[in-house]
Amino acid sequence: MTIRMYYHSSYVTEWETKITNSLKRDDGWYVQLEQSAFYPHGGGQPCDTGTINGIPVLDVISEEDEVLHKVERLPEGIAASCKIDWERRFDHMQQHSGQHLLSAVCLRLFDALTLSFHLGMESATIDVDKPELTLEQLSHLEREVNKTIYDNHPISSYMVSEEEASRLPLAKPPKVSGNVRIVEIESVEYNACGGTHVSSTGGIGMIKLLRTEKMKGNTRISFKCGSRALMEFNDCMGILGTLSSKFNTGKEDIVARIEKWEQEQKQLQTELAALKEQNDSFIARDLLDRPGDGLIAHQFENKPVKDLQSLAIKLTTLTNDPVLLADLADSKLVLAHSGPYERSCGAFFKEHLGSYGGKGGGSSTLAQAGFGSLNEALAFYEFVKTNFR
Repeated sequence: MTIRMYYHSSYVTEWETKITNSLKRDDGWYVQLEQSAFYPHGGGQPCDTGTINGIPVLDVISEEDEVLHKVERLPEGIAASCKIDWERRFDHMQQHSGQHLLSAVCLRLFDALTLSFHLGMESATIDVDKPELTLEQLSHLEREVNKTIYDNHPISSYMVSEEEASRLPLAKPPKVSGNVRIVEIESVEYNACGGTHVSSTGGIGMIKLLRTEKMKGNTRISFKCGSRALMEFNDCMGILGTLSSKFNTGKEDIVARIEKWEQEQKQLQTELAALKEQNDSFIARDLLDRPGDGLIAHQFENKPVKDLQSLAIKLTTLTNDPVLLADLADSKLVLAHSGPYERSCGAFFKEHLGSYGGKGGGSSTLAQAGFGSLNEALAFYEFVKTNFR
């Protein structure tokens, strides 16, 4: 049986012990230690990493009374010098203690019981049994949680019997039988938990709620604690600073400045659309005035496929001849005709595109295609001119 040191203290980072067993599995080598401070996966918290005799610990799992440590290779001998990746461990401690506190305050304020907890690489989440939490409720929750952090309540852990556990005001009954490990936030909550925690709420640093989403009739709250919350704040301040510089305004006026910019952009888009329409009318007249042989064809140096389609549709309202347009910049083609024309643009493309390395399709009256190279596009352009009559 492995003596789990993290049950007694989450702050043990280096220790000497013995290797009691090693075993080979399909996914690699595992060793068992007489004493281990490595936390295995469980309770929504990822495992610790670190080293055993300088050899990286890749994964840690719990099997009955044993903790198994997956290692990059087997250590020599039985003596083991172990070291925890403290940055990773402390991050997990902050997030997990923050989750306990967040869940406790959420239960106290809104009678919302936490159903599950997940600690991810970027953020953590809890699912609570409420279909919705308003912005006002979330703001209140965040203020109350951080106030409890500032009060710096001690956090302790200890083992109790099942009978003793039954007399404690636990938020949820324990999932284990026999002795139960209790994590207590003084004057806040008692929780059955096997995870690693900071020694007081002040060690959480701060909690920042990020967003909520509906999840099977419940509400999922995403949050960050401690260093993660600080990094989130710094990232947001970096974005805010960039926007402030770009719009040449103070951060307090950025929202108003962006709203004004959006209105300006909408006006410009409206004016641009009118100019494109006018330009297409000039181009259409010019193409229709040119001598033709039953098909209107033209190549553009740089005209997006949507603009090609718009022009092609305009032309088909003015002539019964099919229209073939090409964009040389992106190697795109558009073929269109008015409804009464017999041949299908989409069917024609589907039948012949593969021979020219093209991909695309469309309806009977409008089809588009793209090509891997300009030479392929031009070859298919000439093929259509000759064969689509």
